Amino acid sequence: MRGGGSARAAVGRMAGAAAAAGAAGAGAGSGAAGGAAGGAGAGAGAGAGAGVAEALEAVRRRVAAAAAAAAASGTGAGAPPRLVAVGKTKPLGLLQEAYSAGQRVFGENYAQELIEKAPQMPDDVCWHFIGHLQSNKARALVTGVPNLACLETLDSEKLANKLDAACAECNRADPLRVMLQVNTSGEESKFGLPPGEACVSLARHVVDTCPRLQLAGLMTIGKPDYTSEPENFLCLARCRDELCAALQLPKGSLELSMGMSGDFEQAIQMGSGNVRVGSTIFGAREYPNKN
Repeated sequence: MRGGGSARAAVGRMAGAAAAAGAAGAGAGSGAAGGAAGGAGAGAGAGAGAGVAEALEAVRRRVAAAAAAAAASGTGAGAPPRLVAVGKTKPLGLLQEAYSAGQRVFGENYAQELIEKAPQMPDDVCWHFIGHLQSNKARALVTGVPNLACLETLDSEKLANKLDAACAECNRADPLRVMLQVNTSGEESKFGLPPGEACVSLARHVVDTCPRLQLAGLMTIGKPDYTSEPENFLCLARCRDELCAALQLPKGSLELSMGMSGDFEQAIQMGSGNVRVGSTIFGAREYPNKN
């Protein structure tokens, strides 16, 4: 099923970022009104025996309700949030069920898993890579997944250079959208750049020296116990504003990717335009026993 979908999957340079969020988010928000009611049962989702299509629709309703609340309070991203359905460790059949239910944006954490799944899914899928990527695997990912729409975990100049070179090597038609991963909670177990000058420096490098990459936004992973006052989400928003000022970009021109199964509604209400939801759609993950 692989083919010319790479050109369709990628979006244009800086001006296209907001439009892409709206286009992909339209599918995420198709449940529109009545989201609050749908959210009550969606927490169980696929894990309680509901099918993928039903769980996906429940998540869409919750996304739409959170977006409506954010718009009413003036804290939203300004466009419908994009829902990235994360298939980490899940069999291909479950992703195909979500595709049949209208989902087109999927995310994976492991390069090899994405390289194996991508050719077996339709060409109009927009793939997001959301896991840590070693620079020596950049070429394999870019060449193996022609319809890679976004890499959300850029954290070094070395990786940016490898991705840029790989895009040139495979004659990729459109720039690869990238987000800087920011470690807003300061946890040693997480990858990502510290907020501040390191983010500005890497962003400048991408904009000035990597013509085949498009700086699309910033991404963070929320700290689970930050439920009442999620400082890490606020930190990412501040980091985005500082970055836009330093690079003289229009305020809000860079997306925020924050929010997963446990906190995506709160993230949307704090300005997230891209949420990554896996287990609530596909059920709890089962990892192989390594013992």
